[in-house]
Amino acid sequence: MQNGTKTTGFQTINKGYNSVFKQGKMSLGIVVPIETYITNPVPTMQRHLERVQLVEELGFSAIWLRDVPFNVPSFGDAGQLYDPFVYLGFLAAHTSRIALGVASIILPLRHPAHVAKAAASADVLSGGRLILGVASGDRPQEYPALNQPFPERGATFRASFDYIREMTSEWPAFRNKLGKLNGEMDMLPKPSGGKLPLLVTGHSQQGIEWIAKNGDGWMVYPRNTVMQEQLIQEWRDRVKSTGRADQPILQPFHIDLVDDTGALPQPIHLGLRLGLDHLRTYLQTLAAIGVNHVAINLRFNQADVETTLKTLAKEILPEFAIAE
Repeated sequence: MQNGTKTTGFQTINKGYNSVFKQGKMSLGIVVPIETYITNPVPTMQRHLERVQLVEELGFSAIWLRDVPFNVPSFGDAGQLYDPFVYLGFLAAHTSRIALGVASIILPLRHPAHVAKAAASADVLSGGRLILGVASGDRPQEYPALNQPFPERGATFRASFDYIREMTSEWPAFRNKLGKLNGEMDMLPKPSGGKLPLLVTGHSQQGIEWIAKNGDGWMVYPRNTVMQEQLIQEWRDRVKSTGRADQPILQPFHIDLVDDTGALPQPIHLGLRLGLDHLRTYLQTLAAIGVNHVAINLRFNQADVETTLKTLAKEILPEFAIAE
């Protein structure tokens, strides 16, 4: 138990969602690519499968892919290079237990019928291990390439979200600006748990009320822990006011883990350079304020990646490991 919260469990969706998110607890995952690439936006992807399998073997609860359609210079990060749905299928075939997360699919840049089918396929083929983060997108340069209006991405995000939800119904009858179905054809396969776990990233051009009412969780960006606690409390209050059960909170976190275990935290992009002692304290603080999962990113980590993963697994992970 953490933060005095009784562990009663979040909603049951699929194997991945249920294993990563436990009410009143916090788990740890790793962001792919699992390598250091500080000065170059394009990772090498060397030994990528070996490292994903190591992360699973070490006991981390999830790996996280991203949807980066184009290498945009101003963004400065090409992600894991491979299309997330293709890569999900590949990783599903080469892992057995770890949850497969995407943070996050840019809904306005894909038709929701394709997202729904690809996501359900990855979920079923992985044995129910998919966690699907969704977002409105924040790289304006990509929208003209797909003939999509950047200013309308918030409305398109909502329409796509609703469309994907409807595709889990049998013989759906549904209409919005992205298409219509009249109940005379079906979308297959259906997700393993009957629905896809859809977690909203940031605000995705939506109000917190909409996110609280519709999302199966909220991916928030790192911020001052006092501000983060206030935001999480507001979120949980909004979820409760909608009549829904509690939903999980997760956040990414870049680290540069140094050899000196007592090294004080120094800010880096979306994270900290620090030693083990302060990393443990920081993660304990996140757990105490209500964060349910932290996706650790090693892009700026200057030590050997395998060594860092093993150190985290030995020194940090046991405190945050969640029993099946």
